[in-house]
Amino acid sequence: MISKQAVANPAIGLTTDEARHRLEQDGANTIIDVKQNALLHALKKLWAPVPWMLEAAILLQLFLGDYVEAGVVALLLVFNAAVGIFQEGRAKATLETLKSRLALIAPVRRDGEWTNVDAAELVTGDVVKLSLGAIVAADVRLIEGSVLLDQSMLTGESLPIEAGAGAETYAGALVRRGEALAEVTATGGRTKFGRTAELVRTASVESSQQKTVFSVVRNLVLFNGAVTVMLALYAFFLRLPFTEIIPLLLVAVLSSIPVALPSMFTLAAAVGARALARRGVLPTSLSAVDEAAGIDVLCADKTGTLTRNELAVMSVRPFGTFDEAHLLALAALASSDGGKDPVDAAIRLAASTKPIADKPELVTFVAFDPALKRSEAVFRQSGGMVQKVLKGAFSTIEGLSLCPPAAASAANELQAKGYRVLAVAAGSEKNLVMIGLIGLSDPPREDSAALVAELKNLGVRTVMVTGDAALTAQVVAATVGISGQIYATAPLPDDIAAERYAVFAGVLPEDKYRLVKALQKDGHLVGMCGDGANDAPALRQAQMGIAVSTATDVAKSAAGVVLTEPGLSGIVTLIKEGRTTFQRILTYTLRSVTHKVVQVLFLVVGLVLTGHAILTPMLMVIMMVTGDFLAMSSSTDNVRPSQTPNTWRIRNLTVAGVVMGIVDLMFCVASLAVGKYELGLQTEALRTMAVVTLVFSGQAVLYVSRERRHLWSSAPSRWLVASSVADIMIISILATNGILMTSLPIGILCGVSAAALALAFILDTVKLALFRHLAVS
Repeated sequence: MISKQAVANPAIGLTTDEARHRLEQDGANTIIDVKQNALLHALKKLWAPVPWMLEAAILLQLFLGDYVEAGVVALLLVFNAAVGIFQEGRAKATLETLKSRLALIAPVRRDGEWTNVDAAELVTGDVVKLSLGAIVAADVRLIEGSVLLDQSMLTGESLPIEAGAGAETYAGALVRRGEALAEVTATGGRTKFGRTAELVRTASVESSQQKTVFSVVRNLVLFNGAVTVMLALYAFFLRLPFTEIIPLLLVAVLSSIPVALPSMFTLAAAVGARALARRGVLPTSLSAVDEAAGIDVLCADKTGTLTRNELAVMSVRPFGTFDEAHLLALAALASSDGGKDPVDAAIRLAASTKPIADKPELVTFVAFDPALKRSEAVFRQSGGMVQKVLKGAFSTIEGLSLCPPAAASAANELQAKGYRVLAVAAGSEKNLVMIGLIGLSDPPREDSAALVAELKNLGVRTVMVTGDAALTAQVVAATVGISGQIYATAPLPDDIAAERYAVFAGVLPEDKYRLVKALQKDGHLVGMCGDGANDAPALRQAQMGIAVSTATDVAKSAAGVVLTEPGLSGIVTLIKEGRTTFQRILTYTLRSVTHKVVQVLFLVVGLVLTGHAILTPMLMVIMMVTGDFLAMSSSTDNVRPSQTPNTWRIRNLTVAGVVMGIVDLMFCVASLAVGKYELGLQTEALRTMAVVTLVFSGQAVLYVSRERRHLWSSAPSRWLVASSVADIMIISILATNGILMTSLPIGILCGVSAAALALAFILDTVKLALFRHLAVS
């Protein structure tokens, strides 16, 4: 890499040969693009705990020659992989957007001549021209001239800055006014813009879905694995032939797999995403929907997120005989009409809302001069008198006009509120008098304060993060209801105690990214809300990245959620829908843990009672297809979102599932014992009765699990009821007609059904005690 060098002669620039040499050494002025192989991306979906167990089951079935059953399990494996593939790949889209934000063509001086080159060909030391409306193509240092620069998309500063010779600016900044020559100081990945893109590319956080599925499978493998070992030992003790032992172990493996759990996460999130889309919230990543349930800290960018990202006149202080309307009218005469200067646009807009009858006539206008730090105009009053008006910084106008005694204290008062203060003077050329002050600011959105208050009621703490100065940040924070200590030192240290602060001011993209990681390290689930490219790394790193409706394409690509309508009420909607989705997934997960524990333990009891495997691989596959997948209809169930952030307490959930499973097991054992000793059923008929018992009791477990209170506290959704009816009907038809199993009289099925209803009320009582003790909510 070539070190930064001053160009030998700005009037000549680099030679073509020197530029080519530096391009070869430094590389192109582009962002590194790392493409992911599509095939490898798909194969990764088959390399996880649930796929491993399904793959082991497929191999065992092929070894036994059960090709139909192996095919069905293989379809389940492919289904799980397919529904999850589209959730990833956002980093590439973000990088593409970042690259498109850079200027495509740049005017550069080479060999003493001006020429246009692709921005990718710029090198350190090049002399470039910055003109009105241009996007700065690399990090540069101004050599001559002056420009008004909008750097909000990178630094988060809401106000454009005046830049003259010696000032530095960054790739991606927009020239709002003026013209200047500048020397390139950094290109490609070494620019601030490039470092932002690299942070986006490398930012990642393990989703709660990944951790939850892994934890559930781990716990089931540990518990059911131990049971399976005992099952195998007992089978050997009974001297069962290998032709029975291997299918028995295969059934044990299949019984342990929560086969549809990953798909349930996806389906429930998809249902939530559709509901959010109807309300102006667009999830670009399904995982963001269920992540929203656990968010307990929301990092909100100030500019464009909590505020409107547009300057507005917030205070008008006229002096002497002038009123607000006449002060604004004269200030508007000294403001450019139709330009891109946001200060002038805000003043002209404010003046238009307070029209006056004796409006003065503009004679001449002189635009803002960075060297003089003021703009001016000559106007003719309604009586014909010609006078002059000046508008600029208070310190500038103070030195050019007669200043009222109260002017200085008024200016200090406005500055203490975080306003940008302009002074206006008018009168004859030699007798200018300061006629008033105008305070401008980027005002908070109308709904920001209500959002912060409602989030607090939901157990979510809002933290403001901004590139603006501490004083401005403090004023806005107080306005929207964010209270607490302010941290205003950049860069943020790696060991910062982030929990102690409510406002972070003067931060850069790396700091926002580092802040999110620090909060995550402290155990928080973090939401990040922003609108600019400067927010992209943090949006990508956060569990829930949210881009507001006015966000740049870069921010929208990096975020997991995009608000498509103005305002921030969508954030509250997102969190509530996320908690609804969580409750639906929790229902299915608890049902899966309980049912899988019952199935494996039931194999042991069945072997003890009958001396044979009580379930065959085919029967197990039938229950997996009808039970596990139909139960995914709980993704549409009617649930109540909690009032506090949700977290996965897998240990407590497993304990609850095991205890409820043992109660269910007692029911299943009693049913099997009645079939064997009271009804005198033979082994094949007992297998059918085992399937019917597991299916009917599984429905009882599902309806008990769906409510955190009594099972009758809320009505289930129509889809859930329909799937339950379908599950019961399918198994009943197969059992009574002897399809794929030995037939049973319909009276036995009715008896098991009635007993399962009684089981539901018993389980409900046990559940309430467990949930209170284990804090499952």
